[in-house]
Amino acid sequence: MTLRVLVVDDQAIARAGLATMLDAEPDVDVVGQSADGEDAVADALALRPDVVVMDIRMPRLDGISATRRIVPAIGCAVVLITTFDDDEHLFDGIAAGASGFLLKDSGPDLIAAAVRSAARGDSLIDPAMTRALIEQRVAPAPASRDAVRHRAALDSLSDRERDVLDAVARGLSNVDIARELFVSTATVKSHISSLLAKTDSRTRVQAAVFAFRSGFARPEGG
Repeated sequence: MTLRVLVVDDQAIARAGLATMLDAEPDVDVVGQSADGEDAVADALALRPDVVVMDIRMPRLDGISATRRIVPAIGCAVVLITTFDDDEHLFDGIAAGASGFLLKDSGPDLIAAAVRSAARGDSLIDPAMTRALIEQRVAPAPASRDAVRHRAALDSLSDRERDVLDAVARGLSNVDIARELFVSTATVKSHISSLLAKTDSRTRVQAAVFAFRSGFARPEGG
């Protein structure tokens, strides 16, 4: 299966380089390039890509706002490209529905892996950002209506769904979860679909954030 990808970056050189790099992959076809978030929304609606690879900081409309409009409109996956200076935007991107987060200096193998992962419905966050960032920035919610909602959602999960949520919070892929729990990947996908619905999460990244915010998952040493 060839993955149709839309590349979005306001810097022409960076955009062309990313498009060339992805187009060199045998299973990727870059179907379009956009110079900002507004163009990305229009191009995504016209081209219907499987995955949008998009910078966060852009004029007219930033990548997070564009993600918020693209994901519900056409249901494609979005991988956001960011820098360490953009850490504060990571969770806004998760809330917007992005499936992956990569640093701008990520290698071609990691970027291609993120595109494939997003197309499968999985998520990939640059290893330099993922767990440490979540642990640093996602504290359990204080006693509040959110805490009550989180408790109710956790109580609705089956034991197996809790096992899968724990694995998702640890950043495991579906294959890794299946291997760890001695079940098929189809069973893992079924459990993930169910726990996403029960935790009101649109992506597994949002589910991982829920796990930490609800106190279900704890930072290492925490």
